[in-house]
Amino acid sequence: MTIEPGAARSRTAVASVFVVNGLVLASWVPHIPVVKAAHGLDDARLGAILLCMAAGAVSSLSLAGWLVTVFGSRRTTIVAAVGLCAALPLPVLAPSPEALALSLLVLGGCNGLLDVSMNAQAVEVEALCGRPILSGLHGLFSLGGLSGAAAAAALAWLGVAPLHHVAATAVVTLTVVAFASASLVPTTIASAEHAPLFVRPTGSLRSFGLLAFAALLAEGAMADWSAVYLRDSLGSSMHVAAIGFAAFSLTMSLARLSGDQVVRRLGAPAVLRASGVVAAGGLGVALLLGHPAAAIAGCATVGLGIANVFPILLSQAGRLPDIEPGRALAAVTATGYCGFLAGPPLIGLAAEWISLPAALAVVVVFCSLVAVVPLPGGRDAV
Repeated sequence: MTIEPGAARSRTAVASVFVVNGLVLASWVPHIPVVKAAHGLDDARLGAILLCMAAGAVSSLSLAGWLVTVFGSRRTTIVAAVGLCAALPLPVLAPSPEALALSLLVLGGCNGLLDVSMNAQAVEVEALCGRPILSGLHGLFSLGGLSGAAAAAALAWLGVAPLHHVAATAVVTLTVVAFASASLVPTTIASAEHAPLFVRPTGSLRSFGLLAFAALLAEGAMADWSAVYLRDSLGSSMHVAAIGFAAFSLTMSLARLSGDQVVRRLGAPAVLRASGVVAAGGLGVALLLGHPAAAIAGCATVGLGIANVFPILLSQAGRLPDIEPGRALAAVTATGYCGFLAGPPLIGLAAEWISLPAALAVVVVFCSLVAVVPLPGGRDAV
């Protein structure tokens, strides 16, 4: 199927926004140690301050759904993207720990707004293209993150100051957003009085939320505990332990870049079932074998399995007939974020009572839910 030139331009524009989002977030993370030292923070206080970014993101999700409904995904995406890029230098510029916390609250809030609005815009562009594009866009987000991290490392090696790096990144990404904004798709809007800020989820949205919670819980758990499991439970060296998360990230990125074609050929429900089976089965076998090589393979299969779950859910939820896309995506994203944030501490608490390998079986259980919980309505993707 050939995509019309206008639709192709819109797809390129929204893809640029996804890349910008990943690049901006990855451009801040490498400077955390420098900021920590500049303010004399210990680990506990730094952890509390970093939570402000997550708090800002989560608290902005309902507002994002309302803004998309009232002003459209195009306007909201542009404003949120400009805000995120402009806010990037703020944590590095912060003169005090209190200002640092506030700047991260703003950065997280802009990221939450952009997360919902750009996915809502992507759903509109997907309908215009007549084929799945969400998985590929999330793959481009990951590539943007890899590019941002690589650029930060290279510039640090060259001796470029953190402030100069984030300022230059802000200028470049703002320029990209400016060019992309012209080709984003205008969307229908509703009046504010018919767009309540908080909406009770429908039965369908509850099912979408459960699946999103399960997928992002697995992602968060693997991000924080895969290296610890390889190092402490299996006695691996530090470089071997690092390979586990690298394998997870690599297979997730590759699976997302090819996910749209797979969804187009097999349909969303079949891909979700297979995703859950692959993730749960691979990690379950790895935990039973208890060998570093098996653990690395298990990390890779979890990345491969859950890679396309969240993009598929957003694509499907954004086209539910009984709720506006912005509010549907906000509800699913908020529930998914809760899983991502709850996963690591849940594994840690369970490990205190039993053991880390047994606690990681929680991830197997949640990945199994992806395989057995049906997609509401059983609808295929575009």
